[in-house]
Amino acid sequence: MLDIVYENVTSAPTEAIVDLYRAGGWWQEQPAWRAAIPQMVRGSFCFLLARAPDGRIVGMGRVISDGASDGYIQDVVVLPEFRGRGIGREIIRRLTDRCVAAGLTWIGLVAEPNTQRFYEGLGFQPLTGFQPMLYQVRS
Repeated sequence: MLDIVYENVTSAPTEAIVDLYRAGGWWQEQPAWRAAIPQMVRGSFCFLLARAPDGRIVGMGRVISDGASDGYIQDVVVLPEFRGRGIGREIIRRLTDRCVAAGLTWIGLVAEPNTQRFYEGLGFQPLTGFQPMLYQVRS
Protein backbone atom coordinates (compact mmCIF):
# COMPACT_ATOMS: atom_id res chain seq x y z
CA MET A 1 0.00 0.00 0.00
CA LEU A 2 1.41 3.34 -1.05
CA ASP A 3 1.32 6.31 1.27
CA ILE A 4 -0.30 8.70 -1.19
CA VAL A 5 -0.55 12.32 -0.12
CA TYR A 6 -3.62 14.25 -1.29
CA GLU A 7 -3.51 18.02 -1.45
CA ASN A 8 -5.75 20.83 -2.62
CA VAL A 9 -3.67 23.24 -4.65
CA THR A 10 -3.96 26.55 -6.46
CA SER A 11 -0.89 25.91 -8.61
CA ALA A 12 0.79 22.83 -10.03
CA PRO A 13 3.65 22.04 -12.40
CA THR A 14 2.28 22.30 -15.93
CA GLU A 15 4.24 19.32 -17.26
CA ALA A 16 2.90 17.01 -14.53
CA ILE A 17 -0.66 18.05 -15.36
CA VAL A 18 -0.01 17.53 -19.08
CA ASP A 19 1.28 14.02 -18.27
CA LEU A 20 -1.97 13.24 -16.46
CA TYR A 21 -4.12 14.58 -19.32
CA ARG A 22 -2.07 12.43 -21.72
CA ALA A 23 -2.64 9.39 -19.47
CA GLY A 24 -6.37 10.06 -19.65
CA GLY A 25 -6.22 10.28 -23.44
CA TRP A 26 -7.47 13.86 -23.33
CA TRP A 27 -4.40 15.78 -24.50
CA GLN A 28 -3.70 17.22 -27.93
CA GLU A 29 -0.60 19.36 -27.88
CA GLN A 30 -1.52 22.98 -28.50
CA PRO A 31 0.27 26.00 -27.05
CA ALA A 32 -3.06 27.52 -25.94
CA TRP A 33 -3.98 24.36 -23.98
CA ARG A 34 -0.62 24.27 -22.22
CA ALA A 35 -0.84 27.99 -21.44
CA ALA A 36 -4.33 27.51 -19.94
CA ILE A 37 -3.28 24.96 -17.31
CA PRO A 38 -2.23 27.45 -14.59
CA GLN A 39 -5.58 29.26 -14.87
CA MET A 40 -7.48 25.95 -14.86
CA VAL A 41 -5.79 24.96 -11.61
CA ARG A 42 -6.17 28.40 -10.02
CA GLY A 43 -9.75 28.90 -11.23
CA SER A 44 -11.13 25.57 -10.05
CA PHE A 45 -13.31 25.48 -6.94
CA CYS A 46 -11.08 22.61 -5.85
CA PHE A 47 -8.05 21.12 -7.61
CA LEU A 48 -6.79 17.98 -5.90
CA LEU A 49 -3.46 16.27 -6.54
CA ALA A 50 -2.34 12.81 -5.46
CA ARG A 51 1.39 12.45 -4.83
CA ALA A 52 3.44 9.28 -4.47
CA PRO A 53 5.94 9.05 -1.59
CA ASP A 54 8.71 10.28 -3.91
CA GLY A 55 6.72 13.48 -4.59
CA ARG A 56 5.65 12.51 -8.11
CA ILE A 57 2.15 13.68 -9.05
CA VAL A 58 0.27 10.49 -9.92
CA GLY A 59 -3.37 11.61 -9.97
CA MET A 60 -5.68 14.58 -10.04
CA GLY A 61 -9.28 15.71 -10.10
CA ARG A 62 -11.03 19.03 -9.94
CA VAL A 63 -14.39 20.63 -9.23
CA ILE A 64 -15.80 23.54 -11.17
CA SER A 65 -18.33 25.53 -9.16
CA ASP A 66 -19.47 28.93 -8.00
CA GLY A 67 -19.17 27.57 -4.47
CA ALA A 68 -22.84 28.22 -3.71
CA SER A 69 -24.95 25.66 -5.55
CA ASP A 70 -23.71 23.17 -8.15
CA GLY A 71 -20.37 21.42 -8.51
CA TYR A 72 -19.06 19.58 -11.55
CA ILE A 73 -16.29 17.03 -11.06
CA GLN A 74 -13.90 16.91 -14.00
CA ASP A 75 -10.55 15.61 -15.13
CA VAL A 76 -10.20 12.71 -12.70
CA VAL A 77 -7.22 10.65 -13.80
CA VAL A 78 -4.52 8.45 -12.30
CA LEU A 79 -1.32 7.45 -14.07
CA PRO A 80 -1.68 3.91 -15.48
CA GLU A 81 1.02 2.39 -13.28
CA PHE A 82 -0.82 3.62 -10.16
CA ARG A 83 -4.34 2.52 -11.12
CA GLY A 84 -6.18 -0.15 -9.19
CA ARG A 85 -4.89 1.06 -5.83
CA GLY A 86 -7.87 3.16 -4.74
CA ILE A 87 -6.33 6.51 -5.68
CA GLY A 88 -9.13 7.51 -8.06
CA ARG A 89 -11.72 6.46 -5.49
CA GLU A 90 -10.03 8.60 -2.85
CA ILE A 91 -9.82 11.58 -5.20
CA ILE A 92 -13.57 11.38 -5.86
CA ARG A 93 -14.32 10.92 -2.15
CA ARG A 94 -12.29 13.98 -1.20
CA LEU A 95 -13.76 16.13 -3.99
CA THR A 96 -17.34 15.22 -3.04
CA ASP A 97 -16.60 15.75 0.66
CA ARG A 98 -15.26 19.22 -0.15
CA CYS A 99 -18.41 20.05 -2.11
CA VAL A 100 -20.72 18.77 0.63
CA ALA A 101 -18.78 20.69 3.29
CA ALA A 102 -19.27 23.87 1.24
CA GLY A 103 -23.02 23.24 1.13
CA LEU A 104 -23.26 22.37 -2.56
CA THR A 105 -26.57 20.63 -3.17
CA TRP A 106 -25.86 19.18 -6.63
CA ILE A 107 -22.64 17.38 -7.57
CA GLY A 108 -22.42 16.00 -11.09
CA LEU A 109 -19.95 14.60 -13.57
CA VAL A 110 -19.87 13.13 -17.05
CA ALA A 111 -18.60 9.57 -16.81
CA GLU A 112 -16.57 8.04 -19.60
CA PRO A 113 -17.86 4.83 -21.17
CA ASN A 114 -17.45 1.78 -18.94
CA THR A 115 -16.91 3.80 -15.74
CA GLN A 116 -20.52 3.95 -14.57
CA ARG A 117 -20.12 1.13 -12.01
CA PHE A 118 -17.07 2.85 -10.51
CA TYR A 119 -19.03 6.06 -9.95
CA GLU A 120 -22.16 4.25 -8.76
CA GLY A 121 -20.00 2.63 -6.09
CA LEU A 122 -19.18 6.13 -4.89
CA GLY A 123 -22.81 7.25 -4.63
CA PHE A 124 -23.39 8.70 -8.10
CA GLN A 125 -26.44 7.75 -10.15
CA PRO A 126 -27.28 8.18 -13.82
CA LEU A 127 -29.20 11.37 -14.61
CA THR A 128 -32.24 9.66 -16.02
CA GLY A 129 -33.97 11.72 -18.66
CA PHE A 130 -30.97 13.95 -19.34
CA GLN A 131 -28.49 13.90 -22.20
CA PRO A 132 -25.00 15.40 -21.88
CA MET A 133 -24.46 17.99 -24.59
CA LEU A 134 -21.35 19.66 -25.97
CA TYR A 135 -21.07 22.85 -27.99
CA GLN A 136 -18.50 22.43 -30.79
CA VAL A 137 -16.49 25.60 -31.32
CA ARG A 138 -15.51 25.97 -34.95
CA SER A 139 -12.16 27.43 -35.78
